[in-house]
Formats: sequence, C-alpha cells, structure tokens
Amino acid sequence: MSGETKNINEANEILQLVSFKIGNEEFGVDILKVQEINKMVEITKMPNSPHFVEGVINLRGKVIPVVDLRKRLGLNAVEKTKDTRIIIVEVEGKIIGFIVDSVSEVLRIPANITEAPPEIATGINSDFIMSVGKLEDRLLILIDLNKILSLDEKNSIS
Repeated sequence: MSGETKNINEANEILQLVSFKIGNEEFGVDILKVQEINKMVEITKMPNSPHFVEGVINLRGKVIPVVDLRKRLGLNAVEKTKDTRIIIVEVEGKIIGFIVDSVSEVLRIPANITEAPPEIATGINSDFIMSVGKLEDRLLILIDLNKILSLDEKNSIS
C-alpha cells in the first residue's frame, strides 16, 4: 500500500521555478535557490577570473561574484538591455549572481511533465541540465544550480 502512496505523491509533485531566457531558449531554476532578481548594475571586473565571470557587485555591503550565464553555456556575449537581469542565488552556501537576458515568470509545473534531456541533444556540457519540461507550447530547460559550476570554478570565484 505504501508504494502506491509514494507513486501518487510523486505524480502530484509540483515544481516551483523561476523561468528566464537566454537567447531563444527558456530555462528554469528552483525558486527556493533564488534570493532575488535585480536589474543590471555596474559590475567591477576582477583580474585573472574565468572568462564567464563578469566580476563582482556590491549587494547591500556584500561582495557577490557575477557569472554571465550566456558565456557559461558557451554562447556569444550580447549587449545588455533594459531586460537583462542578475538572478541572485545560493549555491552550496555561496551567494552568486547569474546574468540572464530576461526573467520571464514564476511557474508551478507538475514534475511528471519533465523528462531527462535526450542524449543526442546535449551538446553543451550538460551535467547541469536536470530535465526538460514539456509545457503546452514550449520547452523549459531545468538547470541544477549546484552543478552549473565545477568545484574548481566555485573555489576560484569565491
């Protein structure tokens, strides 16, 4: 009997996500990891940092490293616009900002509409892609923020 209950609970699990765009692709991250979403601010460049690290910002007295998610995903950098945002997240106890092209919405989707990405479609380093959500008219790539940076990268930007 308990096995049936577990399956029902899994089928009813709701994922709460913040969705954002990078280029034409839509991504989602667990809302519980997101601390805040900010407009672009001036970023102080840091010498000898990885190419995808834009620099640091002062967020209410704390110095926060900022990663350009476009560059991290191997995409070309683009000019920042009025829609560009910095998503402030907590990753394994560290606060990091991620630059995205725009933030779309907060979504609540059933976990059972997601599936693992097809192996052939994972050209970019896909260790951090958890799953793909199949929404009515679009696909949403779910990112595992704990895996978006390698251990060495986390250490080098903290």
